Amino acid sequence: MEKTIQAGGFGRLLREWRTRRGMSQLDLAVEAGVSSRHLSFVETGRASPSREMVVLLARALDVPFRDRNDLLTAAGFAAIYRATSLDAPALAQARRALDYILRQQEPYPALVLDRHWNVLKVNEGSARVQALFLDAASVAALGPPNAMRLMFHPKAFRPWIVNWEPTAASLIQWLHRDVATGFADAETRALLEELLSYPDTPRQWRALDLDASPAPFLPIEFRKDDLVLRYFTTLTMLGTPHDITLQEVRVESFFPADEVTERATAALSARLSL
Repeated sequence: MEKTIQAGGFGRLLREWRTRRGMSQLDLAVEAGVSSRHLSFVETGRASPSREMVVLLARALDVPFRDRNDLLTAAGFAAIYRATSLDAPALAQARRALDYILRQQEPYPALVLDRHWNVLKVNEGSARVQALFLDAASVAALGPPNAMRLMFHPKAFRPWIVNWEPTAASLIQWLHRDVATGFADAETRALLEELLSYPDTPRQWRALDLDASPAPFLPIEFRKDDLVLRYFTTLTMLGTPHDITLQEVRVESFFPADEVTERATAALSARLSL
């Protein structure tokens, strides 16, 4: 169930975000350049923040735009950050930039994802790998393409991933961290529960591993018959977004982990492009 924001709840939400960021009131006051006494009054409801103060504190806490709107609403102000459809004319330049990134990644796979890991765009490299490993009808039955679901579902990539368990463990922890740090909504939590319900999913994955440090990149190995593809993946976010949608877009890029994969990917590209 989605959270409901009520006017007057700003102090509670602010305290929640401060706690998620591991900051004391003094830490936040120093970071935002405000009086710690005034900040204490705002959190307890003894003082009402101005709109400028809400934005200042949200920026100091690195609160995502979507959640900044919640903070503004809770303080009694109108939301100021827009969520524009990626297909809208206003984001034509952003789409062009994303298409350029996808083309530059060829012949290796790349995907554009939204905040729920839904696949918005793929390049030809990604389409070739999917065509090689996945049954189109089985994948279509899973619903709209979702990168997490494609990795975890028994009828998707899971049977073809040699190092599936360590790969999947890292992805599950990513979702757990989204939930724990407040970046997740009901759709993300539902996706996490779905993945945890799949057969042979280790029970220990149901909890956030506080000792797990996210790797700078994710190694993944696909194998089908004599074909072996070893990649490592990175996630890139747009650096200067001014829109909720753009802030939440991620580009997942696959890079060859060895020369064998370089040659195999090149051969696959040449063969399927004929």
